[in-house]
Amino acid sequence: MKVNWRTCRQIGVSAFLLFLAIYYWPTAAKLLGLLFGACLPVMLGGAIAYVINILMSLYERHLVPSKTGKRAKTVRRFVSMAAAIASVVLVMYLVIRLVVPEFLSCVNALIQQAPAAVDQLLKNPSIQKLIPADLGQRLEAMDWQELVGQARQVLISGFAGAASAVSSIFSGVVTTVFSVIFAVNILLGKDTLGRQCRRVMSTYLPPVWYKRVRHALELLNKSFRSYVIGQCTEAVILGGLCVLGMGLFRFPYATMIGTLVGVSALIPIAGAYIGAGVGAFMILSVSAQKAIWFLIFIVVLQQIEGNLIYPKVVGSSIGLPGIFVLAAITIGGAMYGMLGMLLGVPLASTIYQAVREDMARRDRENVPPPDPDGVKG
Repeated sequence: MKVNWRTCRQIGVSAFLLFLAIYYWPTAAKLLGLLFGACLPVMLGGAIAYVINILMSLYERHLVPSKTGKRAKTVRRFVSMAAAIASVVLVMYLVIRLVVPEFLSCVNALIQQAPAAVDQLLKNPSIQKLIPADLGQRLEAMDWQELVGQARQVLISGFAGAASAVSSIFSGVVTTVFSVIFAVNILLGKDTLGRQCRRVMSTYLPPVWYKRVRHALELLNKSFRSYVIGQCTEAVILGGLCVLGMGLFRFPYATMIGTLVGVSALIPIAGAYIGAGVGAFMILSVSAQKAIWFLIFIVVLQQIEGNLIYPKVVGSSIGLPGIFVLAAITIGGAMYGMLGMLLGVPLASTIYQAVREDMARRDRENVPPPDPDGVKG
């Protein structure tokens, strides 16, 4: 390696910046946090645009006639984007329309049944033995004025927390609105944005690095795209199996709970258990025994889905063996929780494909040339 003054200067500046970053890490971390918060709407907008673009590309290819001309292309893109957004909103509306009213009715039923259930529970001789005999005397000896004062303080702190929650909700709504605006602009100008990004990379990166970075981004895009499609397919399969199984065993709210389980299954492996918990709570308003049997049914279904359906559907769609899918979910969830579970599989698929390609390239380079005379040495 040739060492000159320019190389030494670059090394010195890099070492100095690294020293400053380590020495002033609390300040640097705070600045990075502010930068992340400022860029959050842009990043969320990019994520929303990426997911919607999968459906939008499908509409552009099949549902809208492809005609040449700038005006026709603009109209096709706008119509496809509107159809994709409308499809996502329609699915969300149908899910909410199916789940929320039934959930509220179940909560009301449980509230109405609670007094009679508690009264029956207190009349149970076994429960009465657990209640202290001097409970009434303790209630009379309590300082109720002090309890009222403590309750007042709790209410005041609760109002302060409610104000903070309202502020957080307002901030979240504003962030969501700006994210959607960014997503729409990205979708409308995705071709121009792609050309600009490729030009910037080709200008400031050496040709070898430009080729490698572009290939890595293509692999990453292919893995994430296949993962999103496979995850949605797996959620539909799980939701359908849940509806069929609940109908077979005559559990109540089969369609609604199956829909909820399917939607929550978009979260890898653990999502179905979240939907199952809500479903068991709803069945509890009808029968506690059926709620227990429903939990057993969901555990069995989740084992089948997690060990057979999920690795096959998602793993085959992204070209990743089932054992690596389970390993990526386990490691990603242990490191970064739910976000790690969502991103672990496509990242593992990208690494897997990159390693396979590199090994194939090395094998081709190491193959000895054939003997032109056909004589072995």
